[in-house]
Amino acid sequence: MAYIWSYLRRYPKWLAMNFTAAILFVIANLGLPTVLARMIDEGINRGDVDKLYAYAWVMFGVVLTGIVGRVLLSYAVGKLTTTMVQVMRNDIYAKLQEYSHHEYEQIGVSSLVTRITSDAFVLMQFADQVLKLGVITPLMMVSSVFLILTTSPSLAWIVAISLPFLAVVVWYVAVKTRPLSEKQQATLDKINQYARENLTGLRVIRAFAREDFQEKKFASENAVYADNSNKLFKLTGLTEPLFVQIIIAMIVAIVWFALEPLGSGTLAIGDLVAFIEYSFHALLSFLFLANLFTMYPRTAVSSERLQEIMDMPISINPNEDGVTETETKGYLEFDNVTFAYPGETERPVLHNISFKAKPGETIAFIGSTGSGKSSLVQLIPRFYDVTLGRILVDGVDVRDYNLKALRRKIGFIPQKALLFTGTIGENIRYGKENASHEELNQATDVAQAKEFIDSKEERYDSHLAEGGSNLSGGQKQRLSIARA
Repeated sequence: MAYIWSYLRRYPKWLAMNFTAAILFVIANLGLPTVLARMIDEGINRGDVDKLYAYAWVMFGVVLTGIVGRVLLSYAVGKLTTTMVQVMRNDIYAKLQEYSHHEYEQIGVSSLVTRITSDAFVLMQFADQVLKLGVITPLMMVSSVFLILTTSPSLAWIVAISLPFLAVVVWYVAVKTRPLSEKQQATLDKINQYARENLTGLRVIRAFAREDFQEKKFASENAVYADNSNKLFKLTGLTEPLFVQIIIAMIVAIVWFALEPLGSGTLAIGDLVAFIEYSFHALLSFLFLANLFTMYPRTAVSSERLQEIMDMPISINPNEDGVTETETKGYLEFDNVTFAYPGETERPVLHNISFKAKPGETIAFIGSTGSGKSSLVQLIPRFYDVTLGRILVDGVDVRDYNLKALRRKIGFIPQKALLFTGTIGENIRYGKENASHEELNQATDVAQAKEFIDSKEERYDSHLAEGGSNLSGGQKQRLSIARA
């Protein structure tokens, strides 16, 4: 709840509107039975038509107050929750941009996608209920109890006896819900992981004719998720019917024990009607509060998962005050570099690497698969930091650079060509946002991509599907070179 509140408190005006609307809503819901009681006792029972019409107008005013309160409440809650989840997702996405490869590997890309979509939505749903019911129910309960004690203290014990039964149901559901929610979200991570792998690896799956195997694998995890969800929904679904039965039993008990005071004239019919309404609202408010408690375990799990993203320590310091410009350009030096992946310091993949590269020189690294060629290259733009030694770009240790300034010095072509949804021109300009048409032509000519681009009707405006899947592997590689 603290994580949600850290966003909601930024909008005090909307919170004030929400609280005001909740008060109007409570006034309307408890004002109607109060006015109705007076109408019955002072108007209908006494045959006083003037009083009857007077209370009817008061009731009309109470109804209007309720309508205004409901409209304002819906508007304020909608504004708060949608803004909250928008800013929350923006913050999470901004945090993800700071992650190094190590942080992504710790949580997993599929899990991150689930968290920024599904978990954020769970928090939005909970915030919606809290802003509505979480504000209304305490006000309603306190006001109802006060009116119950004021109207007929002798019958108040019936309501008091009902509350412990409701509390036991709430406690049981809350305790059982949390572990199921944790399993549900963890399984959803795996479902997303399998779906992502199946879609990105579709050609490999078809090439090996393993569609049935992948389907069974996905269906198995999906069945686990469905089973957990079924248990969770059955558990939360128990609360409402149990509560309804307790409320019905309470109303029957009130009517039964009210017969004697009604007969002796110590309790008026209008007051009995109002008392039943007050008791109903008191227990109904408890029911709504119970719904919040049953939602809370799942929300707590989602909140912790999002908080984990925000609290994750960044292993690569961006060095905001670091070096941004150098006098020399095009010099690279590895000075006795040793590197081991995080958590594997006893098994370095690179040992005491030293070499120098000057402008105009071409350096090639030759070695067997797994010998560390890709790892070596990834150290230059600081996808990882060296374990021992140092790397100098233009005479400056890469760790002393402002991280963005360092990466702007480097043209990077990944081993696996990755393109983004959009046009060919937009993908090439990813390396230089304001590149002119002549610069695009020069880059594509050097990358030997100009010929296949010119063969397309829309040339640089040709649309690329997700990941550039409507191009061949060689074409994607050449666009990656042009981009660099």
